[in-house]
Amino acid sequence: MPSLGRCIFAEWLGTAFLLAAVVGSGIMAQKLAGGNVALALLCNTIPTGAILVVLILIFGPISGAHFNPAISLAFALQRELPWSIAARYIAAQIIGAVAGVWAAHLMFELPVWQFSVTSRTGAGQWLAEAVATFGLVLTIFGCAARTPAAIPYAVGLYITSAYWFTASTSFANPAVTIARSLSDTFAGIAAGGVVAFIAAQLIGMLVAMMVGKWLWTDAKK
Repeated sequence: MPSLGRCIFAEWLGTAFLLAAVVGSGIMAQKLAGGNVALALLCNTIPTGAILVVLILIFGPISGAHFNPAISLAFALQRELPWSIAARYIAAQIIGAVAGVWAAHLMFELPVWQFSVTSRTGAGQWLAEAVATFGLVLTIFGCAARTPAAIPYAVGLYITSAYWFTASTSFANPAVTIARSLSDTFAGIAAGGVVAFIAAQLIGMLVAMMVGKWLWTDAKK
């Protein structure tokens, strides 16, 4: 088994790459789309779904490739991950997410330290985040119960889809939400919307846990 240090580093590096892809592709999309927001979103969506597949494939055997505090928390609540390790994972994910945002800024020669002014708030946005996180957690639990090898592809495809069917464009990740508040770019979210987004994400995660337990209660017998 990989050492705890390697696991934590994998969570840090994987989350950093994820945010570099999300924010970097958003910046590139905005530069090249000529004001066409739908095209920019499409250009932001494809790299995000693609990088998730790659990151889960390479880091999954080391840390489980959570890259998401909601996922680490869900596994801890199910007693599949010790709380002490979950806490370290979550810290590494948040720090890695911020590092990824800063790396994207540096690559595009933007100021490293920024605060987003993009307002993402309201009942529809909060419901969208709850739905997005519910679907993501259910995707992971469902694949883990029956076809674990499919997780990288299922997660990548789910996020690619959820970018378009949720009003919030599917953050579905507290670390991503925090980090994107530090980027005043296409992918940003104003700090005032962060707490509500995270609360909705955690609600979606808890509901998915309950539904998943009922659906796949016999999967590990």
